Amino acid sequence: MSKPPAKLTSNHWGIGLVDVQDGRISNVAPHPSDPAPSPLNGNIPGALNGAARILRPAVREGWLRGRTGGHTGTGTGTRGQDSFIEVSWDRALDLLAAELTRVKTTHGNSAIYAGSYGWSSAGRFHHAQSQLKRFLNTLGGFTRSEGNYSYNAALATMPHILGGGFRTHLEQATRWNVIAAHSDLVVAFGGLAMRNMTLSDGGLARHRVPGHLADCAANGVRFVCLSPLRRDIDAGLGAQWLPPRPGSDTAVMMGLAHTLLEENLHDTAFLARYCTGFDSIESYLRGETDGEAKTAQWAAEISGIPADRIRSLARDMAASRTMITCAAALQRADHGEQPLWMATTLAAMLGQIGLPGGGVTIGMGVNGNVGAMARPFRWGALPQGRNPVEGFIPVAMLSEMLLHPGSQHPYQGQTLTLPDIALVWWAGGNPFHHHQDLNRLTRAFQTPETVVVNDISWTSTARHADIVLPVAATLERNDFGAGHSDNILVPMPKITEPPGEARTEFEIYTALAARLGTEAAFTEGLDEDGWLRRLWSETQEAAKAAGSALPEWEDFISGDIAELPDPAPHQVFLADFREDPEANPRPTTSGLIELTSKTVAAMGHADCPGHPIWAETRDRSAGHAARYPLALLSGQPGTRLHSQMDNGALSMAAKIAGREPVLIHPKDAATRGISSGDVVELFNDRGRCLAGAEVTEDVMQGAVFLWTGAWYDPDPAAPQNRDRHGNPNTLTHDARSSSFSQSPASHSALIEIRKFTGPVPDVTVHSPPNFTVE
Repeated sequence: MSKPPAKLTSNHWGIGLVDVQDGRISNVAPHPSDPAPSPLNGNIPGALNGAARILRPAVREGWLRGRTGGHTGTGTGTRGQDSFIEVSWDRALDLLAAELTRVKTTHGNSAIYAGSYGWSSAGRFHHAQSQLKRFLNTLGGFTRSEGNYSYNAALATMPHILGGGFRTHLEQATRWNVIAAHSDLVVAFGGLAMRNMTLSDGGLARHRVPGHLADCAANGVRFVCLSPLRRDIDAGLGAQWLPPRPGSDTAVMMGLAHTLLEENLHDTAFLARYCTGFDSIESYLRGETDGEAKTAQWAAEISGIPADRIRSLARDMAASRTMITCAAALQRADHGEQPLWMATTLAAMLGQIGLPGGGVTIGMGVNGNVGAMARPFRWGALPQGRNPVEGFIPVAMLSEMLLHPGSQHPYQGQTLTLPDIALVWWAGGNPFHHHQDLNRLTRAFQTPETVVVNDISWTSTARHADIVLPVAATLERNDFGAGHSDNILVPMPKITEPPGEARTEFEIYTALAARLGTEAAFTEGLDEDGWLRRLWSETQEAAKAAGSALPEWEDFISGDIAELPDPAPHQVFLADFREDPEANPRPTTSGLIELTSKTVAAMGHADCPGHPIWAETRDRSAGHAARYPLALLSGQPGTRLHSQMDNGALSMAAKIAGREPVLIHPKDAATRGISSGDVVELFNDRGRCLAGAEVTEDVMQGAVFLWTGAWYDPDPAAPQNRDRHGNPNTLTHDARSSSFSQSPASHSALIEIRKFTGPVPDVTVHSPPNFTVE
């Protein structure tokens, strides 16, 4: 192990070397081993030291005053607008312990919803979701969510097409070095946004993809980017940009597939040996099913891509070693299951699945490790225990659950009954960033009797809570980092003390468990150091079984990174299946690639039958384009991870007039009198938000692109509680992709935009809320 660097830490976008001045984080530099470090560490000092940091426990004034004469529901005031009263830790924990006991006794554990979600920490122990769920399981459980906002439709759909879990597909993706060596052509539906590939859940020690893409360019691999945003692929690749009308990707794929059929360019031998159900798709493509052939001309009229270009691309794909990629963003849309299914079908028709540099990758580019690295074994992890409550909701049905308890909904062939939730506890996430239709979510958040939020900063989610608990940040606690699909372990020693009265969540739950009589079950007699040693010991044992050795805990936590062998440096997705499908069957009903799934067909979901179909988006089908002619696109920015550290220096520097930038084509801008730098208002029937205009030809005409992650800052005095800051989910609908997967469909909104001519309001969400004295 090399000489240890000072003050080492890890996060989802890389390793950091931390400088401290006067007890405060002053700078976080990249680790010298990273060949292409992300700039996102630049957000850390400003965010952790910023005015929005939560310093003391706080209780919403209306909720607290409602306790004076006993429980009175949500109390006076309105969540999101009410003032807060700071209280001592003892009082906050006593209130919360009493409330948990009351809800359990009165309503049962199914009335507790634990909304911890996602990318909360790169550490293996101080992981918000694991900590909260372990604590609640010792109390009898909670209602959980199933799936995620990033690629939920893929989680539900891909097991029926390719077999096995979609997360496994990501781990098994063909490596970029194989693509660089063997591919002639990469056709990227939704693009391959480099800004996504600077990140990975749990940690990304080295940014390898930029180097692999440079190798692709040097070897002459050609790229075609089918995305409404030119920036969705690295400029150095020289990609041909074919921008389809948003929501039309499945139609383009079908036009390509029809061309392969008509010109006899499809691989009938591959389809016969490795697939089942192509006959149904062939009938659909030829129009025998619904009377409309899915020709290149048909696809051109829907997508705006010329029919001749669709035909020539199909011929090129058939004549080349072709990798088809499908961005996760395509499935976060109305009928989002369909492009996944059709991309796989198109790849099967080319017959290159399982060959080096050919086939299909669903989710390539969703993070920086897909196609670049995989973990060699499972790391140690905090056990969450068993949840006795069987009920769950699909993750995107949060508002539906809170607004319509007891309602029934189809889901993957089942009928779900939504629970009646009395207490919501959110930790490690920000639903007022990632959930759809934020005005509807605001109404939904008024319904629970109590909302609890653990957070670092006063995000809009914290402002919609009744009890707010300040938690320590990653650099303020001991841990170790290990990415979900990485091969490097990172020591994360505590670097500074938490500011104010912030505590680790383990400390919070231990104190609560002591009040509720479950401390022994929660801690198992271990403190932070004891748990870290246990998890490290489990990781050492797994490494030993895999033929590697790891240092002892004391040496590791005070040392440098520990690198393990790459488990599959030349991996090709489904190579073993292609070599011998009988010996290596896919875990589908048939053992084959199911281009038509009898299992899904039998579920009876009209909007997601047993093979891919074309369906128009809801807003267009409803005729909203007449009033709202612009398609709203949104995506991960290059200046932060989702909404994390939106108040950091890098994030703030990219804003226009203090607001999130919205990209608009020059022709669309000219007809509306909009210039770069203007404050503009985006609006539709669901909501409004202000943003800063950037006029650019990088976005196609007829669409605008608003980056995600601006902390939601609603103005209750403005029409539709207009967001002052530029959060796109003020404008998205809360209908799901289909009745099959009930996934998020945020990329299917239509809007209008105009120059804002009134007094421009200040953005307030980067400052604390109002406080009062009890």
